[in-house]
Amino acid sequence: MFHGFSNIFFGINPQNKFGILMKNGLLITLEGPEGCGKTTQCKLLYDYLKQKKYSVIKTREPGGTLLGENIRNILLNPDYKNIDILCELFLYNAARAQLLKEIIKPSLKSGKIIICDRFFDATLAYQGYGRDIPKNIIYSLDKIILRKILPDLTIVFDIDPEDGLKRALKTKDNKIGDRLEQESLYFHQKVREGYLSIAKSAPKRTKLIPSSQSIEKIHKIVCTYVEKLLAKKVKEEFGLINEN
Repeated sequence: MFHGFSNIFFGINPQNKFGILMKNGLLITLEGPEGCGKTTQCKLLYDYLKQKKYSVIKTREPGGTLLGENIRNILLNPDYKNIDILCELFLYNAARAQLLKEIIKPSLKSGKIIICDRFFDATLAYQGYGRDIPKNIIYSLDKIILRKILPDLTIVFDIDPEDGLKRALKTKDNKIGDRLEQESLYFHQKVREGYLSIAKSAPKRTKLIPSSQSIEKIHKIVCTYVEKLLAKKVKEEFGLINEN
């Protein structure tokens, strides 16, 4: 169904054993409240791009590295319910710094496509809107950690928090969820508001997709957005357009 630019990168960079490479890689992030379906869509997008012979990796936040996965285990462990909100904020950023160093920066430099299940927008949504941490603190940490590395495309999946939590808990053996899933409905409503605000404030980078649609339909919409990004990337790398 999706055609056009999928094979044109052969003219830019040779295909190695891992797939088609570009001069500069792409960072695609998938975001949304609990139970929105982003992890499923990450896998589907990864499989789609692999089938198209792109050099692509899939990672997640918090996590993606040995250190990051250990931090993830702390952050999601219900035993740490009394964790200070600033401690929580710094742990997320610590995991992000390590992911950038080990995975994202090297992959972008080598011309790969990175699909990341959550990234810096999640901190603004969860810690900024959900925890009411002053946003200037979060923005300051973004400057330090990201160093101008931003996603080329962010897809936000929107879902009613009550429905999302029901979805998320269906997959859990204990049916009570992790530390964040056990937060109040009010907290998750604020997180959703945060994501909607992010999507509204960054319309060029961010695309909003309702999660009420079927998995297959959502996947097709995601692929359409990604194909448009790839087409733009081709034009940029061939010098057909100028980006200010």
